[in-house]
Amino acid sequence: MKKHKKRKKFIIILIAAVLVIAAVTAGVNYMAFRNLLEKGNTYDKIEYEKQLVPEKDENGNWYFTTDGDFKVMHLTDIHIGGGFLSKAMDEKALNAVAAMVTKEKPDLVIATGDIAFPVPYTAGTFNNYSGAKAFGNLMESLGVYWDVTFGNHDAEAYSYFDRKAVSEIYSDEDFNFCLFQPGPEDVDGYGNHVIEVKNSDGIITQAMVLIDSLDYVKSNIIESIKGNYDNIHANQVEWYESEIERMNNENQKINKSSVPVKTMAFFHIPLVEMDDAWNEFRENGYNDTENFTYVEGIIGEQGRQVCCGLGEDDLFEKMLELGSTKAIFNGHDHVNNTTFEYKGITFSYGYSIDYFAYSGIDKLGSQRGCTVISCKPDTTFTIDKYNYYSDRYELEGFEREDVTMQFEDVTYQVLPE
Repeated sequence: MKKHKKRKKFIIILIAAVLVIAAVTAGVNYMAFRNLLEKGNTYDKIEYEKQLVPEKDENGNWYFTTDGDFKVMHLTDIHIGGGFLSKAMDEKALNAVAAMVTKEKPDLVIATGDIAFPVPYTAGTFNNYSGAKAFGNLMESLGVYWDVTFGNHDAEAYSYFDRKAVSEIYSDEDFNFCLFQPGPEDVDGYGNHVIEVKNSDGIITQAMVLIDSLDYVKSNIIESIKGNYDNIHANQVEWYESEIERMNNENQKINKSSVPVKTMAFFHIPLVEMDDAWNEFRENGYNDTENFTYVEGIIGEQGRQVCCGLGEDDLFEKMLELGSTKAIFNGHDHVNNTTFEYKGITFSYGYSIDYFAYSGIDKLGSQRGCTVISCKPDTTFTIDKYNYYSDRYELEGFEREDVTMQFEDVTYQVLPE
């Protein structure tokens, strides 16, 4: 009887201890989240000479109207933990984003996934709401139009909120500058949508096609457990084709031209063709080939250098067939930031922001920065990549940490086979 009472007492104490720890953890995580929101509110709203304001067309798509250049800033892999353990790193991430957006004054910011990274043993929380909300709050405080695609970490299986719930966060009416749309319900993923740039005649001069590159293989339980990445699905490719055809038809009604509308694609996980292209370049002794032209940047990932999907998809083949998409922008591999052309299409890894997803990455700097895309009225474009630690972002009111520039003296990183 005494042993039974002691066991019962021990269980009660253990449960009480767990509840206390859970309550304390929830409390400190809530305070960390509130501090992140307050941090975002400390930055001044960007002063534009004349800010472009988007409108919605009859199809429900956002579009901007301009006869001048249209500037897009590509960010990726922000990795905001949103918990008490990641507070210091999260604030650095917000500061880096704020400094670069303030300097560049883009018409639109597109972040290609992994905005949130609520890993409990590094961030101290499972709550992916905090990272998404903190990033959105910063963008709203800066007063810049912004959009996102999903990455594999934005709604992990262990996170509090699934992809649908996170898409509802980005669709929140409190986000007045967010152009995110969940996309068609009969198409896999969340956030498959288009943003158009039109001239004063109503002709689409450029369009940004945002696609959910999904996360992990679901059709094979073994591959899912291994964490192998999925590919863009067939119905997404069909949706992409239908959107290109729709925009082509809209332009043809105005200018009677059969020239395909010019588009760019934005998503998180690189296509298999990015891996194919880089392998072709590497196997040719890091010399250009008939298909491949190196432009700039590095492939700095060790081991598997391009972490693409496990299988195949038909998106790149469809792009070649339709002749519309001339550039692809993605993230996912944090120390890759190369740009190259492959079979007539530009592939561009974005600079990452990440301060703590990769071990020790907060002390390194070659991989952190942004991409600025200038879309021209004649449908051409330029791509400029800027490192966060360059003199360009030495701004009053913004402090940057000291880092090691690990790839300072190379154009691309040649790693052992």
